Amino acid sequence: MNMLTLPTYDDVAAAARRIEGHAHRTPVMQSRTIDAELGAQVFFKCENLQRMGAFKFRGAFNALSKFDDAQRRAGVVAFSSGNHAQAIALSASLLNIPATIIMPHDAPASKVAATKGYGGNVVMYDRYTEDREQISRKLAEERGLTQIPPYDHPDVIAGQGTAAKELFDEVGPLDALFVCLGGGGLLSGSALATRVLAPDCKLYGVEPEAGNDAQQSFRTGKIVHIDTPKTIADGAQTQHLGAYTFEIIRRDVDDVLTATDAQLVDCMRFFASRMKLVVEPTGCLGFAAARQMKAQLQGKRVGVIVSGGNVDMERFCALLA
Repeated sequence: MNMLTLPTYDDVAAAARRIEGHAHRTPVMQSRTIDAELGAQVFFKCENLQRMGAFKFRGAFNALSKFDDAQRRAGVVAFSSGNHAQAIALSASLLNIPATIIMPHDAPASKVAATKGYGGNVVMYDRYTEDREQISRKLAEERGLTQIPPYDHPDVIAGQGTAAKELFDEVGPLDALFVCLGGGGLLSGSALATRVLAPDCKLYGVEPEAGNDAQQSFRTGKIVHIDTPKTIADGAQTQHLGAYTFEIIRRDVDDVLTATDAQLVDCMRFFASRMKLVVEPTGCLGFAAARQMKAQLQGKRVGVIVSGGNVDMERFCALLA
């Protein structure tokens, strides 16, 4: 029996009003080279240029701005490999809410430093032997903190959906939209916006080939749990979809695709050399899948959400070398 109350497009529209003036309205960019390569018109929604460098700011700020006075005083706890951590820390500092962030020992150093820089109190754990959700629950119970998970939360999903809403508002309906997929917050939020603003648009989620739990879940109709995948797309090293995100993805998404690490590096190189954009591996998932599907995209209007640009410069250079 499904007791979940799923967020709707009205929640996305309300989130857009809440974050206005706080989140950047990120640019939509095009590349004649890519249009020629795919034989399509491709619109890149550049969330790598969002505050703290990723779309995650949208969902975090939307969720925290709905806290009541007691929640604001006690504070927030979140777990994340990086982008959600920074998003919660920055949003909390803007809203004067204390933030505790649980991060893996192997999170990119730049993401840990940024999270601390935004005022977050960082608690480290081992992602291969410890359970971050358990650590988070324990801290929430002990200190009366409100947990905001990285993707499986109606307010987070609604906030993430504002990126796709802005894209459609700016360029009109599209024939296809490619969205990177870890836990599914961005994809499910994008689905809520897409089904209302461009109902005929084909919507694709894209995850790393090494961690295709969502593809398996989508195909089998039940949430599949996997071991932490080994992939350069650290923002998509999730082990399973959430209860909310799975239901929305199953209902509203056309297919779930995958990309290899090598394809992600090719896309990073293209963004850097041709478009002068620093994009993290996870942020290249949608673009990588669109390139693979070019036969089906001829003459179409195609959207790609570039999810973020938070990657250590040393790592960035090493991957491109």
